[in-house]
Formats: sequence, structure tokens, C-alpha cells
Amino acid sequence: MKNYEIIVIGGGLGGLTAAHQLAKAGREVLVIEKKAYPFHRVCGEYISNEVQDFLKLEGLFPDHLNPTAITQFELGSIKGNLAKMPLDLGGFGISRYTLDEFIYTKCQKVGAEFMLQVQVEEVQYHKEADRFEVLLSDGKKLSCKFLIGAFGKRSKIDKHLERDFMQQRSPFIGVKYHIKTEFDADKVALYNFEGGYCGINQIEEGKFNLCYLGNSKQLKKYGSISSLEENILCKNPQLNSLFKNSDFLFEKPEVINEISFEPKPLIENHIMMIGDAAGLITPLCGNGMAMAIHSGKILSECILTFSERKEIESQYLSEWNRNFKSRLWVGRKVQWLFGSNAFSEMTVSLIKNSKFLANQIMKRTHGEKISP
Repeated sequence: MKNYEIIVIGGGLGGLTAAHQLAKAGREVLVIEKKAYPFHRVCGEYISNEVQDFLKLEGLFPDHLNPTAITQFELGSIKGNLAKMPLDLGGFGISRYTLDEFIYTKCQKVGAEFMLQVQVEEVQYHKEADRFEVLLSDGKKLSCKFLIGAFGKRSKIDKHLERDFMQQRSPFIGVKYHIKTEFDADKVALYNFEGGYCGINQIEEGKFNLCYLGNSKQLKKYGSISSLEENILCKNPQLNSLFKNSDFLFEKPEVINEISFEPKPLIENHIMMIGDAAGLITPLCGNGMAMAIHSGKILSECILTFSERKEIESQYLSEWNRNFKSRLWVGRKVQWLFGSNAFSEMTVSLIKNSKFLANQIMKRTHGEKISP
């Protein structure tokens, strides 16, 4: 059994950020990722500028890929009525395919170790030894002092840990495409359809990310993703135009099932969660990628600052709640305004006619620039 100081389960933005910061500080870190870079993820691929200064300071901002600067937001009702507003902080668009691989190579350069194309099957915390035992899908066993859960929205480990949100069925599905189309480069848009909403923004190389949150009951009713899109999404005029007048670059869409926005415990049996494993913000808030990066930064700082497990967990819990708890709560409450004719029309009307309300929603679901 090989021993490590820190093991990170999951090589998404949260896991990569934590691994980079810890390895850079000289700590022994192993990241276990079930896929091989580069690969696509179901994700909106818009990142709030709250993390840009931090990424640039750490050399983790991919300037050479020319991420798209996004400064405008557009919201569309099911019937096609539109509300527009500027984004105070703004953000940038870049694909997970390129960004994750870029940060992965940076992690390797500072000494982080990786195991790719292998899954974690089970984890056990042994109180007497104050260490974790990690069982891999290839039969190997590893041991570590600290274990970081960065395994995304829904994973085998969530099931193994019997986390509460896994006991409840969720109707939400996520679907993602990359497309070539005519659309404003500086705009991120969110268009309602019956039972969900679809976002679009430009990423690198003039491509656009088209990603939507739909309903599994509708998918079952219509029998296929393409039929769901034709019968439900395309009732929205903006989405109809996008689906009919764009070049779709994937052979088939990226899909994820049973996305849950229920609250999640931050620490489970001493496993410290970051990113979507700690809590998933509703896509309409457009902040999941920034929050994953930020949570990885926070946890790495706690591990580097304190030596005792109790102190690390206490400080991380406090910092995470201070930065994210209220944002997740507001996101869950705002979500009921989307996905139905009446509420989507009302929401667009309110945002068009009340800059104060629009700014309050934006303020309460987006963070401030984090200090490097």
C-alpha cells in the first residue's frame, strides 16, 4: 500500500486548483481522475472574473488560448421576450476541454502526481491511525493523511458514502454541445423553455458552448434528446434559431443525469469536499466554475496554514460558508422563477423594469473578486 500525504479524488477545476497550490508549496499530492486529459464535461464554460486575478498570479490563466471576454447578460422567456443587462464583474468563456488540460500540465510542473483512467471504489477512514485507505478500480490500495473530494456533481463515491442527496431522485438532466453560429461574442445568454433553460456563450476559437438543464420526464416522453429539443426547446424562438442555424461540432451531446441542487455536507467522514461535490449552484447563476476554483484555493490555504485535522476542518467550514452558503441558497430560491411560461415572462418583465432587482439577483449569486 503506497502512502501519500494528500489524495484528491477528481481532477476538475476544484481538484486541480487545490493540487496546484498544495504541490507548489511542497506538499505531497496525488490526483486520481477516472478519465484522461483532455476531455469534455457538461458545463456552462463561463467563468466569473472573480477568480481571474488569482489565476493570472498563479500562472493558471490561459492567455495563449484567448478566452472570450464576456460583459453582457441576456435573459429570454419561453415566448422569446428578452431582458438585457451588463455584468458588473463580467467573465470569460473557455472550454473545459482546454482549460482543464492546461491546469493539469501546470500541476505536473509543480510536482503534483496523477493517476488517470482509474476510479476510486471505496474509502475508509481509520480513526486509530488517523489515515484514509483508498481502494481503486484496478485493485490497488492507497493510504493518505488528508482526502479531498472533488468528484463533481454525482459519482460512485457519493453512492459509497451514502450521501443524503443520493437518496433522492432528481429530475434534472444536463446536455452540452459545442457549436459554430452567429452570436454576440461578449454576451452570455439564458433562454427559458418549458421545464428548463439553455445557456450560450462564446469560448475559444470562435466556438460557442450551448448547454441546457432539462427534465428527465420530458426526455422519457419524447424518447430522445433530439426529439426533446425539437418539441420543447425549439418552442423558444431564440433557441429555435440556434438549433436550426448552427453547425454542431460534437458527434453526440455530452449528457449527465440526475443533477441535484440539494444542500450537501461539506465534510463527510473527514473527507473535505470542494467544487460541485461540496454544493452545486444552479446554472442560471453562471458561477459553478469560479466557485470550484475558489473552493480549491480556500481548502489548500487551510491545509497549508494549520496542521491539525480539527483546525483545518473548522477553518474550511467557516470560510466555505462565508463565501458560498448564501449564494447557493439564493440560487435555489431564484430557480423557481425559470422553466414555466408564467414565471419566465414575469422574471423577464421584472428584470427589464427593475434594475435594482436585477442587480440584487446578480449580486447575491455572484461573489466579489478574490484576493490572490
